[in-house]
Amino acid sequence: MENRDEQLWRIAKKRANFKKQLASYLIINGFLWALWFFTTSKVDSDYDMIPWPIWSTLGWGVGLAFSYFNAYMDNRESDTMREYQKLKDREEGK
Repeated sequence: MENRDEQLWRIAKKRANFKKQLASYLIINGFLWALWFFTTSKVDSDYDMIPWPIWSTLGWGVGLAFSYFNAYMDNRESDTMREYQKLKDREEGK
């Protein structure tokens, strides 16, 4: 792959890493919720409390949201190119 576009390669790597992170998030948090569900006694008074896996789910979920944004929504380079093109067009219009 000698002739690959470096910008597209970086984007592809970010998206592949995000997909791996998402798979880990789903598997591990699924396991934690199952562990909580099967080990918590339904007659225990602590059952009415907030389930402990919520903290890992929420905390890791925030990090995963940033990772998603970085992989799929972050278009700083295209924004820079658009601004560059505007400036170039303005210069040529003089």
